[in-house]
Amino acid sequence: MNTTSPHTTLAGTTPRQAIASRRVIDAPTRMFHWLFALCFVGAYLTADGERLRLVHVVLGYSMAGLLVFRVLYGLFGPRQARLSLLWGKVAAAPAWLRSVKAAWSGRGQTTAPVNWRQGQYLAMAMTVVALLAVVLPLTLSGYAAFHEWGGEWLEEIHEAMGEFMLGLVLGHLAFLLALSVLRRKNQATPMLTGRMEGKGPDLAKRNHAWLAMLLLAGVLSYWAWEWQQAPNTALNQVNCSRDRHADDC
Repeated sequence: MNTTSPHTTLAGTTPRQAIASRRVIDAPTRMFHWLFALCFVGAYLTADGERLRLVHVVLGYSMAGLLVFRVLYGLFGPRQARLSLLWGKVAAAPAWLRSVKAAWSGRGQTTAPVNWRQGQYLAMAMTVVALLAVVLPLTLSGYAAFHEWGGEWLEEIHEAMGEFMLGLVLGHLAFLLALSVLRRKNQATPMLTGRMEGKGPDLAKRNHAWLAMLLLAGVLSYWAWEWQQAPNTALNQVNCSRDRHADDC
């Protein structure tokens, strides 16, 4: 009688079972993240010089539009994407800092251990909140500088905000890299695949891929519209540079 299990190979070994995972980030949130990152990198690289000024402006407008989407999605979207959840993590900062202080001052005594994982989530949440908060003054100052509503001081503020945001982005990347090294696991994977290894229910009950595709289509459509308007815009800028007092400038 053949006693070989149907799950056993001819060599007598059992094939590796699929690694359990759960969905933690839905498609619209991931699409926003990567479009936002792409727009910022492109806007930063095209910040200097007049040749790519329109590209810089269009990417800045795209960041503002993406911010509006994220705020609306954070207010009316599913629970795991709510801004209130993000703010709740930031609001827990004082209590966590007190636990760290108590553990540090009470070494050698019986104290509750510090929840370092909560500290990780807190640091990530604070970085995301800071990135979202700086976008509004960054885009508003850029819009005003582009239309020459102020002097050089406004352009300097815009550049300073851009450098500040670059620092936040680099700090965010450095933090992810450090965590990936310490845990020996790529911490950016959930933002790529939406899933995280481990058993348990999905935090993101639905993926909402249709909304992510709609967001992508909206951004690409806006870029296509700006591309069609680019020749007329460039010609208008040339005329304005010749005559600063023209009515249409």
